Amino acid sequence: MKYGKLYDVRPIKDLKDMLDSSVELYGEKAAFLSKPKNQTDYVPITYKQYKKDVDAFGTALISLGLKGGKIALIGENRYEWSISYLAVVNGTGIIVPLDKELPTNEIDLLIDRSKADAIIYSGNVKEKIELLNKKDSSLKYFISMDADQDNGNILSFDLLLKKGHELLKEGNREFIDASIDENAMNMLLFTSGTTDTSKAVMLSHKNIVENLMNMCSMLYIDEKDTFLSILPIHHTYECTCGFLCQLYRGCTIAYCEGLRHITKNLKESKCTIMLGVPLVFESMYRHIMGQAIKSKGEKKVKFALNLSNFLRKIKIDIRRKIFSQIHDALGGHIRMFISGAAGIDPQIAKGFRELGIKLVQGYGLTECAPIVALNRDICYKDEAAGLPLPNLEVAIDDPDEDGIGEIKCKGSSIMLGYYEDPEATAEVMKDGWFYTGDSGFIDKDGFVHITGRKKNVIITGNGKNVFPEELETLLNRSPYIKESLVFGKGQTDGETVICAKIVPDKEKIDEDINNNTAPGATVHEIIDKEIKRINKSVVSYKYVKEFSLQEEEFVKTTTKKIKRHEELADH
Repeated sequence: MKYGKLYDVRPIKDLKDMLDSSVELYGEKAAFLSKPKNQTDYVPITYKQYKKDVDAFGTALISLGLKGGKIALIGENRYEWSISYLAVVNGTGIIVPLDKELPTNEIDLLIDRSKADAIIYSGNVKEKIELLNKKDSSLKYFISMDADQDNGNILSFDLLLKKGHELLKEGNREFIDASIDENAMNMLLFTSGTTDTSKAVMLSHKNIVENLMNMCSMLYIDEKDTFLSILPIHHTYECTCGFLCQLYRGCTIAYCEGLRHITKNLKESKCTIMLGVPLVFESMYRHIMGQAIKSKGEKKVKFALNLSNFLRKIKIDIRRKIFSQIHDALGGHIRMFISGAAGIDPQIAKGFRELGIKLVQGYGLTECAPIVALNRDICYKDEAAGLPLPNLEVAIDDPDEDGIGEIKCKGSSIMLGYYEDPEATAEVMKDGWFYTGDSGFIDKDGFVHITGRKKNVIITGNGKNVFPEELETLLNRSPYIKESLVFGKGQTDGETVICAKIVPDKEKIDEDINNNTAPGATVHEIIDKEIKRINKSVVSYKYVKEFSLQEEEFVKTTTKKIKRHEELADH
């Protein structure tokens, strides 16, 4: 493997050790930039203050009798979420992060599956969560990030935090002195998919800190960097790489107010690095290049790029100067973008680099805590997922004549297994190897390449996974739909629209129209109503929002599988 020189990282044994040592090194520096209620400016929160709040909240949780319990956590990216995460795992119990976009019934199912004892939630999901308080469940406490006062078993986060600070002043050291078993399950993470098919991944402190140390040895990140947090923090990609990594390296985390506010927040926070998914970066690149061409003209933009590329060959770099307007539009401080969750178009990575902004991509899975391979800022291939992390073995199982097979990996960052599911664990864990379900190859330079995924997953603008097969199954259940093909279409604002190509069952539609039993008067109207009906059965980010009709059936293989890439070539 051709790693090149690795960057120095300090050894840590668990996340408690990580936070303690970071506070010693960076105590008075801003760990977070947050916008409290009704404030328009970012307010800095130091590492010292963050640790005090983590210790206080953990102490308060233990005082409720939650020591050793499972605590669910649901809400948007915010300071209270970050306090809660480490307050649970650093001495209280097991954290169960949940997706705030899930409907109440799916949250309920995950609570039941995890056997959570309490839930910490934001005001944005208040209605969904407090419905659970009206039914029998394992939940003893509901802790609201936005409640001003306690109400029965609904507790105010702020009041609980205040109580924790008071207990610390009185000498309570139950949380501070709690020992950490680095090999025990402390994180229970649900993978994407329906609640019935999603896996509950068990991770330990050791899994996470090994991933942190190995990842940070490959990319240069230090205390001068500010990250803008834009992806859902419950997801392991953002949690490990956009939250814990920053605390480990002494960076500052600025919370984004939403995808439409990225540009504004980049400027306000003076962000230097941003973590994202391909559609965010692709739409961002299309937008800034479109604006540049509109302002300067296509010929001038191409000339500037050609001139800059030529000068770089003779060691003269004028990118930040010649493209200063583009850099200013992105806040003026961005030095690197990190893309994950899906493969990015190599031309986008190359395009940003030509403008003077490094873009590297990585590859990972929840089961791997999560990073498996990563391109480096000094050693990269835009078409590759990256080099395997140090101390992680990555190999190809049963490669074909082209060297392509299933990617498998082995190392200390691999999960403990799936919670209460030994059969599913045995399917993917064999002789110490974790089988990823992704196909690919490793080239002569050691770079991992992904050639396909078992699931043709759509990654939305904010990092959600949408599995087209799930929606196609629902659509195909309609008597008026013969075939369907679901795909994502990126928008300029970073969002993704879920679209469907539909082959309607004309015979059935004509029959029902003639019998006055159809739910509409035209083919388009009937299909539109069917899609709206089906949308009601799924979470909002999976809604099919656009569709097209075609009479001819989709092109298929000899085994009657739709040739997805061929059908979607023009989309």
